[in-house]
Amino acid sequence: MKNITLIGASGFVGTRLTGLIKKEFDLKIFDKQQSKFHPELVKIGDVRNQEDLDSELQGQDTVVLLAAEHRDDVSPTSLYYDVNVQGARNVLEAMDKNGVKNIIFTSSVAVYGLNKKNPNEEHPADPFNHYGKSKWQAEEVLREWHQKDPENRSLTILRPTVIFGERNRGNVFNLLKQIASGKFLMVGKGENKKSMAYVGNVVAFIKYQLENTKAGYQVFNYIDKPDFNMNELVGQVEKSLSKHIPSTHFPYWMGMLGGYCFDVLSFVTRKKFSVSSVRVKKFCATTQFDASKKLNCGFKAPYTLAEGLHNTLHYEFINTDKDDVTFVSE
Repeated sequence: MKNITLIGASGFVGTRLTGLIKKEFDLKIFDKQQSKFHPELVKIGDVRNQEDLDSELQGQDTVVLLAAEHRDDVSPTSLYYDVNVQGARNVLEAMDKNGVKNIIFTSSVAVYGLNKKNPNEEHPADPFNHYGKSKWQAEEVLREWHQKDPENRSLTILRPTVIFGERNRGNVFNLLKQIASGKFLMVGKGENKKSMAYVGNVVAFIKYQLENTKAGYQVFNYIDKPDFNMNELVGQVEKSLSKHIPSTHFPYWMGMLGGYCFDVLSFVTRKKFSVSSVRVKKFCATTQFDASKKLNCGFKAPYTLAEGLHNTLHYEFINTDKDDVTFVSE
């Protein structure tokens, strides 16, 4: 059995990944927070603490680095770089001290920036926010590490688009909740396409990479195709929930004006709101990415995008026994 440490795996993606692979690998979770679903596997620690990492990576074969500061409103912004960049350096130093030569790193399509035309993995980096910048800098740190011993080290970088799924409370859940409520306000014409990734497929892809680890460097965009535009997404919610969902369209300038108003209100009150100019801008942007490399690598996603949305919608808005639902084998 491979000895694998999942760093930052007490959260959404890590929990689903752990449930999928824990019977096949000797797992350890390293996280600053306890896992609600797999507490017996957790070693509490912080990627900013070198001593914690050094001791926990003893005897390990592979690291999956999931830990990240990723919210839109992290303060101070230096945390993005302390955790995402310096944290990656610390992990690599601990790996070197313990002879660990394999790492899978979850980056983000945020490294490409906004409104790029279907970028593939070779597209120039142009991140527009601190999250994207810190993820790109972390990638550079990892590539530099790999190049020091490319014949023996394995580096896989995964750049997922926005990940959604059961038990997630991120931007996609908030969007689906608004649509399902029937009080959804569409900013723009709704024709902008949104690349998305279902968590059940993302963790299956990570498992596939763990099962096929070999020396070398590879990077993959992860997107579940075909991409939906916003109008099609509303249609999928209607179909899955069997209900008509009216939507009111507002022009882009009006949506951005509302976002700026919430920015000012947040600054004055020191409170965080679900609406901001950054989130309106991201909502109206076309976030479409090329996934040809993933599609041609031999991996077969267990779910279609429509199935992933259907599963999520039923779990969140129809199923009443959420605590009885487990996600172990996909």
